[in-house]
Amino acid sequence: MTALNSYLDAVDPNKPVLIAGPTASGKSALALELAARQDRTIINADALQVYACWSVLTARPPVEDLKRAKHLLYGHQPFDAPYSVGTWLREVAEFLKSDPRPIIIGGTGLYFSALTEGLTDIPPISGETRKRGDELRAQNLFSTIDMLKMNDPETVAGLDLENPMRVQRAWEVLEETGRGLKAWQKDTPPPLIALHDADALVLQASPEHLQPRIIRRFDWMLENGALGEVENMLPRWTPELPSSRAIGAPELIAYVKGDLSLDDARTRTIIATRQYAKRQRTWFRNRLRLWKTLDIAMDQPNM
Repeated sequence: MTALNSYLDAVDPNKPVLIAGPTASGKSALALELAARQDRTIINADALQVYACWSVLTARPPVEDLKRAKHLLYGHQPFDAPYSVGTWLREVAEFLKSDPRPIIIGGTGLYFSALTEGLTDIPPISGETRKRGDELRAQNLFSTIDMLKMNDPETVAGLDLENPMRVQRAWEVLEETGRGLKAWQKDTPPPLIALHDADALVLQASPEHLQPRIIRRFDWMLENGALGEVENMLPRWTPELPSSRAIGAPELIAYVKGDLSLDDARTRTIIATRQYAKRQRTWFRNRLRLWKTLDIAMDQPNM
């Protein structure tokens, strides 16, 4: 573990540490080792690990890890909570007041960009507007894009039009506030943690290296309670909720309802996880270019 040890030995004990990386890349193991060495608190930066309903399925830290270091923002929200990057950032800000040197770890890139670049203070979107946005996205996304192009070309120019959630978000902001998302973003306040004040690391991993780790991890999940979590959620299952986007949840729900075999659910989940990891790698490569990088394939494959 030469590269990892070199990184761990070089971390400034007085700076906050940020660790990003694709799913199954070993972020939690690295964060736990650093927390043990430097007596730090670990703060979650994964949008799905905040939900109480998913522990095994989202690979939240197990009990033995919680005993070794203090962990925050894991499993603290009910399944139907309207949790957002703004909510997460406000919670992190409160913790930083008493502990300015945590380890913030996760795979949700938007959390890290908001943390180090600032987050626009956009008014909350009403339930009515959100419902209309959901309907537009489900029924006719192209009309939403056309409306945005006509009424908010500045936002559209920098928008990933292949991402329906991003398009919906831009439409909702314009509809709710009468002002485009890009215009709001120009008024972004200073970041909570400036990048130059942190030790920021992105774990890199090739698809070939991640694939067996993804398979092993999901098989472990199936053997250690993931199906029980899904069965508990079945009476409350609402596909539109953010918590329902946990990878494997829709597939295992289909299995417990009798719509898929377990083999099919497993195969689809592994494919979905691999696709998600690819999107994460692309996002980190494009948006976290100034962060330090560490290729996990250079060290122990099972970290």
